[in-house]
Amino acid sequence: MQQMSFIRIEQRSEPYRPQVRDLPARERPLSRLRDAGAPALSTAELLACMLQTADALNQAQELLVRFDGLPGLDRASEEEITQVPGVGPAAAARIKAGLEFARRLSVSAADNRELVRSPSDIAALLLPGMAYLEREHFVVVSLDTRNRVLGKQTLYIGSLNAAHVRVAEVFQGPIRRNAAAVVVAHNHPSGDPSPSPEDVVLTRQLVEAGRLLDVEVLDHLVIGAGRFVSMRERRLGFE
Repeated sequence: MQQMSFIRIEQRSEPYRPQVRDLPARERPLSRLRDAGAPALSTAELLACMLQTADALNQAQELLVRFDGLPGLDRASEEEITQVPGVGPAAAARIKAGLEFARRLSVSAADNRELVRSPSDIAALLLPGMAYLEREHFVVVSLDTRNRVLGKQTLYIGSLNAAHVRVAEVFQGPIRRNAAAVVVAHNHPSGDPSPSPEDVVLTRQLVEAGRLLDVEVLDHLVIGAGRFVSMRERRLGFE
């Protein structure tokens, strides 16, 4: 009798992908959004809330990987977004609408940034928090091309002079923010804002470094008890 051989056919199944409905109710993105608030959610979870599909979390992660994060997803067309399995035109439209909303909010926030027209504008921003400090604080205020405030950073706390302040550190934050200019300021705990010789030396060093880095040092304020001195107005270090 002829022996028969059998060929075993192996069936390969797709790897298990947990869906939103498989998660405990409190761990689902929309539930976490309601309970913990938007800041507590990851980028993928926020994106899943916009997708509103059964496989939203996996699709959100795939979108972020495929388009290399939110900037790439923002540049992608709705047609490209729908190439991810399970993401239909409605979900793609919600994503694009959400990204456009975020962009308009960013533009609105930029338009509302504090505008610096004079040393008094910076003083109004800094005096309330610096006038009566018991130790010296050195602050760097970054400005955009329209002299709007991009950010404020307290760089040093303690006794300050030109030897202690590292010029590279002063410009590190503004360069990261793509700032066009900076105003630096420090307080005198004595309450007397009269600039010291060390303040003049430091200002001169910062102005020279700013020229090399193409980040203009607009001013150096010395803040006292309810008063301030603009070193640019007195032409100290800005010769």
